[in-house]
Amino acid sequence: MKYLKFLILALFCTSAVSQNYETTQVVVEPFSDTIQRTGKLAFKNTVLLTFKANGYLAKLAVDEGDAFKKGQLLASLDTTELLADKNSKYAQLLQAKRELTRAKGLLNKKLGSQQELELAETHLETSRSAYQVAFYNLEKAVIEAPFDGVVLSRHTDLGELQAPGKQVLRVASLAKNWVVKVALTGTEINQVKLQQLVDVVIAGKGRFQGQVVKIPAIANTDGNLFLIDVLLPELDLSSGVIAGQLADVNIHFSSDEFVYRLPIDALISVDDNGKAIILTEDDGGDGFEHRYFDIHKIDNQFVYLSASSHETTLQVVVRGWQHIQVEK
Repeated sequence: MKYLKFLILALFCTSAVSQNYETTQVVVEPFSDTIQRTGKLAFKNTVLLTFKANGYLAKLAVDEGDAFKKGQLLASLDTTELLADKNSKYAQLLQAKRELTRAKGLLNKKLGSQQELELAETHLETSRSAYQVAFYNLEKAVIEAPFDGVVLSRHTDLGELQAPGKQVLRVASLAKNWVVKVALTGTEINQVKLQQLVDVVIAGKGRFQGQVVKIPAIANTDGNLFLIDVLLPELDLSSGVIAGQLADVNIHFSSDEFVYRLPIDALISVDDNGKAIILTEDDGGDGFEHRYFDIHKIDNQFVYLSASSHETTLQVVVRGWQHIQVEK
């Protein structure tokens, strides 16, 4: 009777142990992950608008933060001096034409020389070029919007003397010009490719699909990080966003390295050599074995164990390995 009770108790314990662990089948797969970073909204390209000619600023139609349409007048110079210069050059051009006509007439009457004719022709060409420059400067005494955009900064005031190249307005286009600038480490930058699609979330504005349009060749001086640009083609100024606003960026990638991806609960411990210790079950369910693997990465949900593409499938104990005794 005692033997029978002992046998029943042993069978019950064995059954209880078998019910106290859980296994899962894991296969070798390419390592994939998500880089999660926070970046700042910025304009991909900005344009500095200047005048070609000298003159005093007579009109300024926009200020910082103002939106404008393509072809809209943004600023203009006092054209009094430029107009006078153009009229003067035009008068000189007419005089040069008369001189050329006179030189041709004298030569035909054998009262002039070929040299005088050539000088008159040269003078005409010089006068024509001078008039074209004066006319061009008068045309460039205004700044018109090259595209639909917004004024980022203003660098001058009404009445100030303008010189060629002096900063007047810095503007940005509103069409496909929003980017998120994201800093990545040297390891992370190797997982990112140009034209790669990424997920971007802007607080209060929703989720957008972005595209990597710039990957730097060298690191930024601050912390040896690489600053990439993620273009947001669907975003515009009417969305209510501003430059400098924070945005969450999720970059999904898959590498050429192979791993076993296990739930973090399957990790028993890490030995002195930095190897992960896990418990696997034989194919037939007849026994268990401790296995040791190099750790590729650990996060809050999974442990990624280094593997090669030809390694076999594992039956891993993910819960209850504490209740299993393994013979050494």
